[in-house]
Amino acid sequence: MTNAPIGSASDTQAADARPKVAWGKGIHVYDTTGKRYIDASGGPAVYCLGHGNEEVNAAIAAQLGRIAHGYRYSFTSDPMEEFIELVATACGPGFERMVLVSGGSEAVESALKLALQYHSARGQQGKRRFISRRRSWHGNTLGALAVSDFLERRAPFEGALTEASFLSAVNAYRPPAGVSAGDLSRHCIAELEAEILKIGADKVAAFIFEPVVGAAGGAVPAPPGYAQGIRKVCDQYGILMIADEVMCGSGRCGTWRALEHDGVAPDIMAVAKGLAGGYLPLGAAIYHRSVSDVIVARYGGPLTGHTFTGHTAACAAGVAVQRIVKRDGLIERVRADGPKFMAMLRNELRAVAAVGDIRGRGFFAGIEFVSDRETKEPFDSAMQLANRIGRAAARDGLLCYASMGNVDGIRGDTVILAPPYNATAGELEEITQIFGRAVRCGLEEVST
Repeated sequence: MTNAPIGSASDTQAADARPKVAWGKGIHVYDTTGKRYIDASGGPAVYCLGHGNEEVNAAIAAQLGRIAHGYRYSFTSDPMEEFIELVATACGPGFERMVLVSGGSEAVESALKLALQYHSARGQQGKRRFISRRRSWHGNTLGALAVSDFLERRAPFEGALTEASFLSAVNAYRPPAGVSAGDLSRHCIAELEAEILKIGADKVAAFIFEPVVGAAGGAVPAPPGYAQGIRKVCDQYGILMIADEVMCGSGRCGTWRALEHDGVAPDIMAVAKGLAGGYLPLGAAIYHRSVSDVIVARYGGPLTGHTFTGHTAACAAGVAVQRIVKRDGLIERVRADGPKFMAMLRNELRAVAAVGDIRGRGFFAGIEFVSDRETKEPFDSAMQLANRIGRAAARDGLLCYASMGNVDGIRGDTVILAPPYNATAGELEEITQIFGRAVRCGLEEVST
């Protein structure tokens, strides 16, 4: 992955190929040459309030002036307790318990461990298997990677990953062969039940999924009825439901919990990115009282955590971000303006034949590109179309999140746009226009 382009989701190395960041304010980021970028993806859907928010920065500075971190086995703290209360209230009844961590991968890893500990507490030590879906991404720790189906990111670690079961991707634009979009929910719900029966319910710990698939699929929402059906199957067979809301949760989709849209509550959820808006690293594995009561009765509490669990300054950042989001009605704003943003994108790109699908929820939009709209045939992966669009956007001062492989792990080009919750109508319009130019530029490059 060396020399990966700016604007690419694979951009994990090759710092020499990227500009050097200098500062940011609001929706804008500046590099050390003075060039300004509109951060239209919030990094990887992280910066829900944009950059340089003075209120958040002041809260962090004030906490650092007192103490940066009180170790969790020695102290609790006001920021941690207030943060937990804010998140529990936002989640709804039953979600008072959580393991605070430093990011999404740790949140997913903790969620998996909580599921295993729950079954152990019930004397069901054999329930060790996890079921996930194709084209899913759950994180970079070995446990989270084991339940992820992102070929490029998994490949170097194959052989060291625990075994998991993978079901069909749940994508109305690309349903399994022979399945109509209208029958997708029923088919995939039945597929989960069949896999549980094949393995044996006494061996399955949990089913983990993203309510709206992020990096691996390009903002793919679950179709109507899917989440409710999955919930019923999990309950029927004593399987825990884990919602990975690291990317799509904490307001990104227009509800605090992404699954609120579907009228479903999970047993455990992983949340991160929008919790502290990127001001400091913060994530959480949040688990329902029904899980907590079993674990506490047997073990006294969760047997997972890290040195920086409940990091005091990180919690202070989370409190400040969540207060602003609630006070300023930003989730309601995302819910109201999300459809308008999608409409802007559809209007801008309606004449571009290579745009196969525009999808998502709230301020979480995914654009998929195809070489043929009728057959939905993806572009040749060697063309690197998504990365070309990302580079073209960056040259024009727009940051977006490009990813490849959503079709079969190799082919399939998508770009995600995830602006801050407080983006103005004018900023959304500017994002749309620059992105449209970048799309046309990228397509022109691959056609020559």
